[in-house]
Amino acid sequence: MTTMPTLQSYIGGRWIGAQAAQPLASAINGRIVAHTHAEAIDFGEALMHARRKGIPALMAMDFQERAARLKALAGYLAERKEQLYTISHHTGATRADSWIDIEGGTGTLHAYAGMGSNELPSGNVLHEGPPVQLGKQGKFFGTHILVPRGGVAVHINAFNFPVWGLLEKFAPTFLAGMPCIAKPATATSYLTEAMVRMVQESGIIPEGSLQLVIGGTGDLLDRLEGSDVVTFTGSADTAAKLRAHPNLIRQSIPFNAEADSLNCAILAPDVTPDDEEFDLFVKEVVREMTIKAGQKCTAIRRAIVPHQHLDAVAQRLRERLAKTVIGDPSREGVKMGALASQAQQADVAERVALLSQGNEVVFGAKDGFNPVGDGVGEGAFFAPTLLLCRDAFGNDKVHDVEAFGPVSTLMPYGDIDEALALAAKGRGSLVGSLFTRDPKIAAKAVPVAAMHHGRILVLDREAAAESTGHGSPLPALKHGGPGRAGGGEELGGLRAVTHYLQRTAVQGSPTMLMAVTGEYLRGAAINESEIHPFRRHFDDLQVGDSLLTHRRTVTEADIVAFGGLSGDYFYMHFDEIAARETQFGKRIAHGYFVLSAAAGLFVSPAPGPVLANYGLDTLRFVKPVGIGDTIQARLTCKRKIDRRRKDPKGVGQGVVAWDVAVTNQNGELVASYDILTLVSKRA
Repeated sequence: MTTMPTLQSYIGGRWIGAQAAQPLASAINGRIVAHTHAEAIDFGEALMHARRKGIPALMAMDFQERAARLKALAGYLAERKEQLYTISHHTGATRADSWIDIEGGTGTLHAYAGMGSNELPSGNVLHEGPPVQLGKQGKFFGTHILVPRGGVAVHINAFNFPVWGLLEKFAPTFLAGMPCIAKPATATSYLTEAMVRMVQESGIIPEGSLQLVIGGTGDLLDRLEGSDVVTFTGSADTAAKLRAHPNLIRQSIPFNAEADSLNCAILAPDVTPDDEEFDLFVKEVVREMTIKAGQKCTAIRRAIVPHQHLDAVAQRLRERLAKTVIGDPSREGVKMGALASQAQQADVAERVALLSQGNEVVFGAKDGFNPVGDGVGEGAFFAPTLLLCRDAFGNDKVHDVEAFGPVSTLMPYGDIDEALALAAKGRGSLVGSLFTRDPKIAAKAVPVAAMHHGRILVLDREAAAESTGHGSPLPALKHGGPGRAGGGEELGGLRAVTHYLQRTAVQGSPTMLMAVTGEYLRGAAINESEIHPFRRHFDDLQVGDSLLTHRRTVTEADIVAFGGLSGDYFYMHFDEIAARETQFGKRIAHGYFVLSAAAGLFVSPAPGPVLANYGLDTLRFVKPVGIGDTIQARLTCKRKIDRRRKDPKGVGQGVVAWDVAVTNQNGELVASYDILTLVSKRA
């Protein structure tokens, strides 16, 4: 007899658990694949380990280094993904389902590594400007900074995405310099445990930055402090209970919930059965019913269609569902696997029974449901079930009861306003989709639907070629929703990182704010020397290093030559009479001539550490420059970002942002911008 493994928690730098407790069954055939452990977890030890070991280790790195670690970890896990695919099979997932979970997880690590590398500084202070002048003389300013909270994040995840669910929360948490304690749902925790073992074996992340809880959270939430954060993914009911935890309320601990919701898809009234958008709608509803056996918090639970097309939609949905092969995912041709557990199977059956009251079953178990594979009779399979509610305004169950499986309900509407009213009856959703060919309908519907949805997909034939689909949260976009959906936000690019940072307003002189933020602020103390800033290597440059250029008087010949070179013969530059009648009262130089002339003033032309100029930010032409005006530029090192990159010869490089202020003979600002350059380090 084969002994099934006992899962272990990773707490305090060691794996805990030897005595078997709750058996965890394969969703495919009901056979035991693992047990949870019976040993109690000392959550005081877990938090102490995170605070004493994890926080100092993470703070010894900066945003850029943590981003590099995420990239390395993504690569490490990707190389071992097949081991995870093998285990994922027991969760009832097909290869396509597991791809979303496993490679979606490593892809999210890659995405946050890229965001961190490209958008975050090389320190642990994120300046959230621009600064605001608070005094009349320019001596007193205010701005905002974001810094690591110095606490611990507790992540409580659902069963449906054992890998991605942990990694999509871990990535921004780690990037923000916050250790985390992750608690996956028990039913599929054997897959999460396997992934966390890989993470720990990699040695890529410092000790204390990730701990794993198999089983319950005990008194963990009672021990948290105000600097900590709690995130939750799961049911709306459980989210409500956790949100009301006395210690979370007492300590004002941030709580972010991403809860299951009754998401909808609307087939717009302009779409007919002959349109591509009609087929896109049918395909998307079926896909969301069958991927992960409908166990996605973003799945389409309500399909809202024009009453005149109700029968056509129902018929095409029946046809596609009838072709779906269900069974053991290892069998060739199987497109839909099982629910995660028999407990989940029973729960979905109970909720389908509730939804069936007063409604019609368009497609269900009676339509040839026969899972293929050995032992599947003991598995957690459930038939794709399509219901029809003809009176969706009179039947609240279809807007209140969610069957977290391959279940969706059709409901007809009269006009687009009715469709939007039905969508709103879900009382808050993670995502809604609108299938239309008409931009006017999209322009009308999206702002109304946005009040009740965290994300909206507008799908037409043009977007379909690249669309990631209704139910796919992406790292760059917000994942969350109002009301029933939890009221929280995850992902969303750097928004997710800033959730784990503390925002603080800072006031002071320009020099003091420059010291705090690591960014030059005009009016702050500068460093001028005989060495041109462009002659300094990245290692030697200091924020505040500055150059005041020689002057240049703008002539009519300059304007004529620039017009000829650029092809810009706008009347303000060439027509003396017309220009005299404008608010400027005279001909003025091209703004881009001023930009070019300023570059000629401050550029050091000989080969040196500055390798390339690859962009301008915050460009503004503040005042006009006329013929006879004299301009001068001040170039100042504003910000340095060490992305720890090297050229093909192994020489390091960094990014430098330079503040450029162009003034006229009266000392008035005429142009203002930042230039970004790639600067080499000393060999």
